[in-house]
Amino acid sequence: MTTTNRFFYNVTLLITHYNRSQSLERLLKTFKNSGSTFKEIIVSDDGSKREHLDYINSLKSEYDFTLLTSPTNRGLGNNINKGQDAVKTDYVLYIQEDFIPLDGFTENFNNGLALIEEDPSVDTVRFYSYINYPKLVPIKNGFSQMVFDPWSFDLDKVPMYSDHPHLRRQTFFDKFGRYPEDRSGDKTEYHMMISFLRNKGKAYLFADYKALLEPVNSESEPSTMLETRNFWRNNNSFALRNVRTIYRWLLFNYSFYLKKQ
Repeated sequence: MTTTNRFFYNVTLLITHYNRSQSLERLLKTFKNSGSTFKEIIVSDDGSKREHLDYINSLKSEYDFTLLTSPTNRGLGNNINKGQDAVKTDYVLYIQEDFIPLDGFTENFNNGLALIEEDPSVDTVRFYSYINYPKLVPIKNGFSQMVFDPWSFDLDKVPMYSDHPHLRRQTFFDKFGRYPEDRSGDKTEYHMMISFLRNKGKAYLFADYKALLEPVNSESEPSTMLETRNFWRNNNSFALRNVRTIYRWLLFNYSFYLKKQ
């Protein structure tokens, strides 16, 4: 990896973690080797097993981070909430433990940080996505503004917000509310997607959206959600495609127009 040394004095790196301590170590090591240094690193753990917590504690002397723990697994919402609550800097880079930064991340993160600093109306800058956003307006330095079109039939318009790695303000909760703590990870994320759209969030996306970060899941530490998501999202039988589309349309229209958040 090419090293470009940068100290982001007004950014906290917030990492959510659950039972994947070797993945966490890989992420911390890759950031360190890339030359990206943050004012503070917070690892928010969601009730991991003792062997993982012991291993994480053994990493503190090398990577200098604050570890927030939970006595039990309280879900994604609680884990992000408690991490965000501990942030003291103006900005937060949120990332899950199973990602790693690639060549070019530091320089482009610096460009994304400049965009959110320059424009107080920008709420998030995204550095990764599974899919491209359907309506984009180029801004500069490879970033585009994501534009929500309520009349579009393209349901890929819904995830303007995503739990994928992104930069946001410390005041994020003031505008969009806290994450719900009484539902599954996917439903927690979807709730925030709808809140982001309802509250007219403004988001930028890096155009080459898979070039800066990569999700890495090993056999020893696989994704805890990937298997369920893959069956529902990637099964392309004719019947399931149609059921999936109808379900997504009904869910979006009910959530966006009718449901109380």
